[in-house]
Parts: sequence; structure tokens; C-alpha cells
Amino acid sequence: MRTKYIPLLLSGLLLITAASCKKALDETNVNPNSSATAQPEFLLTAAIKNTSDTYWGATNNMNSSLLFVQHWAKIQYTDPDRYIFSNTSFQDLWTTGYRLGIVNLNQLVKLADAQGNTNYKGVALVLKSWIFALETDAYGDVPYSQAGDINQYLTPKYDTQRDVYLGILNDLKTAQASLDPAGKPILGDVIYANNIASWKKFTNSLRLRIALRIADREPEISKQVIAAIQAEGGTYISSNLENAQLNYKASPNQNPISNLFDTRDDYRVSKTVVDQLTALNDPRLPVYASKAVKTQLYTGVPNGLLPGDASALGLTSTSKPGAYFLAPTAPAVIISYSEVLFDRAEAAARGFTNEDAASLYNQAIAASLSQYGISPADIAVYQARPEVQYNPSNFRKSIGNQKWIALFGQGLEAFAEWRRLDYPILTPAVAGSLNGKIPVRFIYPGTEQSLNPDAYNAAVAHQGTDALTTKLWFDVN
Repeated sequence: MRTKYIPLLLSGLLLITAASCKKALDETNVNPNSSATAQPEFLLTAAIKNTSDTYWGATNNMNSSLLFVQHWAKIQYTDPDRYIFSNTSFQDLWTTGYRLGIVNLNQLVKLADAQGNTNYKGVALVLKSWIFALETDAYGDVPYSQAGDINQYLTPKYDTQRDVYLGILNDLKTAQASLDPAGKPILGDVIYANNIASWKKFTNSLRLRIALRIADREPEISKQVIAAIQAEGGTYISSNLENAQLNYKASPNQNPISNLFDTRDDYRVSKTVVDQLTALNDPRLPVYASKAVKTQLYTGVPNGLLPGDASALGLTSTSKPGAYFLAPTAPAVIISYSEVLFDRAEAAARGFTNEDAASLYNQAIAASLSQYGISPADIAVYQARPEVQYNPSNFRKSIGNQKWIALFGQGLEAFAEWRRLDYPILTPAVAGSLNGKIPVRFIYPGTEQSLNPDAYNAAVAHQGTDALTTKLWFDVN
């Protein structure tokens, strides 16, 4: 999937922000030299790029979720690795997701309806669903039904997590019906280069992900969603070439991880993942980690060390993430073929389908290894290891452990799946601040307490204390 960016500088003119709630002030601040009507292709490109950057970037990925799931660790400035955060620490996902994602996509839906272009509408609904899933996976109860329409809802209510997930599933069903490969073309698609057939596969793959997210709470609904996809004759992402991802370019449109490592050196690969890959003789180790400069060994850093203890390990004696992830063009993966196969394996293991769970599990492992260029011969050797074999009596362990490895780098998704499947079993940070616990959610941005207090307080009353250790609705065990 080769994509070409529409110049992103233009997108700055199109981002819709909540600058004022008064119509008079809106009218005062009109730029007479700019277009009064946003172009759909620019809205689409901007929403994809802004959301992907924050999804794959420092605040929500490197400095939080990747640490929680112990893919990465901190070698300097270790407070985040010890679960020490303020109420501004998690604001980026919220602000970008709503202001630069949902607002733009709501506008795109309106333009699509006005132009009779159902493909723009379908794509917008898919992307909105992805963003809403990121928000509720992280925070729990969040604005959904009133989100992104500041003219009507200046202080939107928080919908319950259950209602958000069910709303997403309904939106994705609508999106699937709206997407038509024979319909009007679209522009500005930097994921699938305007290929609507690929978007239909992405849509079903996201439906499958969300159906499993609620499977422990609403198994019958999950089963019905998956059955509906099958009844529609729907297909899923079916190869690594169809992965839903943003392919970054050279600077200034480089991968956010690459951009950060250009100027900083405070992240390392976690000892947890290095030890696990070493024990399995996993051929992804040299992809996920670099050898330490001084020792030429793969040496991970324990999560949550005190600053002095982390510093004592040495910058040159510990492993950075692998060159693949530090490359400017490394993709931000939204959903991979491997994840879809793991999801199908789980659906079969739960009795939601008649597919072969063990076969799909093995295909998922092969897809992940193949994604990083591992040879078929090495894949076969790895799959033959007893520790890698599928255990039908405990699908959570088999799928959870291997999915955790396959999702390396996808912090927010790995964090959600670790909470849902309860594998792998992780040891809390060495000098963690949560009395031997690992975070299970993001805390709400502090601005919500001052700008939307009624909705915030209602959410806390329903969900529980606004704390890192408050379990969310989907996190049953």
C-alpha cells in the first residue's frame, strides 16, 4: 500500500477548533481570505495524520501504554515508568482525538451527505469508530453521542463505555453499508490510496475487534455481530499487504518515534519482552530490539527503576528499540493481518464461529513473523516449539501471550488486549507508585474537571474514582 500525502500544510487551514461558543465571536474571527467550505480530501488527510501521530507518538504510546505493557522501559526520567502522572499527562489523546479527529470527521460526514458521496461517509464513520474506541479503551466513559458538535453541545455528556462500544458497532455496520467500490471516488486517503474494497475489509476487522472487546460482558451481542459479518458475506484483512496503517515519509512527515529519537535517548526495550523473546528463541528479537552498543548483547531494562538505578545500567549497555521502529518511514499500524487472525482464533475458541481456532492461531503467528520479513523456514521452527503450541484448554494464555508479542509497538491496543485477556502475567514496576499494581486506565484530563464538571462528575460517580487503578467496564477479570 503505497500512499501519497496531500500537502499537510494545507490541512492546517481546515482543522475545526472550538475557539468560541458565541456566534458573534465566530463571525468576528472569519478570515476573508480562506475558503468557507472545507474540502473533504483535506479533512480526511488531516484526521488520519493527526490521529495517527498521537496514537503512535510519545504521550499515549512511548510514555504510557508501551511502559504499562512492558514493551518499552525508561532509562532516564523514569517517573512515567513508575506510574507517576499528573492530570495533564493524558490530555493529548483526548484533545487530538476530539478536536482534530472527531470534529473534522463530523464535518466530512456532513459534506458527504451534501455531495451524495457515501464512500466519504463510510470512511469517516470507520475512522470515527477507531478514535472513539481509542478514547473509551483508555478512559472508560467518554463523550460519544454529543461529541464534536460544539454549536449544539458545548459540554457534552459522557456515555457509558457499554453504550460507546455498542454505538461504534452500529456506526461500523452503517459504514459497511455505505462503502461501495463502484460508487463515487474519494481523495485524501493516506491509508488505502482511495481503495474502497480495502476499507470494507478494514471495517469488518474493526467490527471484529470491538465485538471481542465486549465478549466477556455481552457474549451474545458479540456472537451476533460476528454472525452478521458472515451473513453479509463480509471479508476481513487477509494479508500483510492489506494492513490498516499510515506509511510515514521522510522528515517532516516522519514516524513520531523516529522524530523523538532524533533528539532524545531515554527509552529502551523492556527486560520483560527481551527475556520472553530470548526464552522462545523468537526471531523477532533483532527486529524489536537493537544490541547494546557497548556489549553487543540484547539487554532490556527493568520497568520502573528509580532514576539512579536506571542510570547505573548505562546508555550504551542497554538495548534501544530496533532499527525497524526507529526508521522515519516505519508505519503506524492500526490493525494488522496478524491481529485479525488472532481475533478470528479467539472467536472460534469462544464458540462464536465454526472455524478452527488452532489453525487460525498458527496463521496469526506466521503473519506476525512474516510482517517483519522472517523466512518461512524460521517461522516453521518457531511454531514447532512446545511453548508456542496452541493450548485449547486456555485460549486466553496462548492467544494473550502471542498477541502481546505481535502487538509490539502498538501501545494502546496492546494495553487494551492485556487488560481483556489477562495475559501475559506482568510484574508491576520495580519502584512503582501504585502499591504493587499496574495502571488499568488513563485518568481524565484535568481540563474536564473545570470545563465540563457536570459530565465529568457523573462519569466518576458511575465508573468509579478517576484513578489509574479503577477498572473499566470491559475489563472483567
